Amino acid sequence: MAELITIDDPDDPRLHDYTSLTDVELRRRREPAEGLFIAEGEKVIRRARDAGYRMRSMLLSAKWVDVMRDVIEEVPAPVYAVTPALAEQVTGYHVHRGALASMQRKPLPAVDELLDAAPARDEGRRVAIFEDIVDHANLGAAFRSAAALGVDAVFLSPRCADPLYRRAVKVSMGAVLQVPWTRLESWPKDIERFRRQGFVTAALCLADKAITLPELAARRYGRLALMLGTEGDGLSVDALRAADEWVSIPMSAGVDSLNVAAASAVAFYATRL
Repeated sequence: MAELITIDDPDDPRLHDYTSLTDVELRRRREPAEGLFIAEGEKVIRRARDAGYRMRSMLLSAKWVDVMRDVIEEVPAPVYAVTPALAEQVTGYHVHRGALASMQRKPLPAVDELLDAAPARDEGRRVAIFEDIVDHANLGAAFRSAAALGVDAVFLSPRCADPLYRRAVKVSMGAVLQVPWTRLESWPKDIERFRRQGFVTAALCLADKAITLPELAARRYGRLALMLGTEGDGLSVDALRAADEWVSIPMSAGVDSLNVAAASAVAFYATRL
């Protein structure tokens, strides 16, 4: 059973994992370097635990102690009970959900390990490749769509945002903890690795020569890698040149494109086999 410790000093060193959570640049440096990430809210904490992430500690306001009692009794990690005011002093914002957990990161799987994995469904495999998506909310939303719509794995270009940053985890409702993912090492040269494994790479873009998303879905490729690019500019020229197919989502009412998170949801839904 976890040890329940009441803390009333915001400078207590045991709260180090939770300090300055609103300082994006600081947390982007600290969290990967220290091997941690922050899960926020009861549902996300439970999903992190169920996904096999080791809990370093929990930070709870009083009313959440009973709600999380089963987790406290199961996980051998310290639980720090604090007032909402102290939690705000430490984290830098009002912790609306009243429950935070510091979790230990896992080593990322190798690219080939995910590409070689057995199909999750008898009818084929779909994976997503995200290039340089830097907004944590967009990345979290795209992961949530990937989980909901049966995408088998997600691959990130080196410059993509951290899926385990608090905002991404929160927006995804913990889906980033469920969908297998890793970072590509040499982008966009890595596209050839997908091709060697029998994947057709389909780049979502705005181009006259692009086929429509319904046309892509009708081809029913057994192994499909859907490529989506950064906010604003979309996929890079080099990524587009390396792709097997260019694909567009038909638009109406003078709208030329969708937000990348929305586009990913549409593409994932349309290509379900």
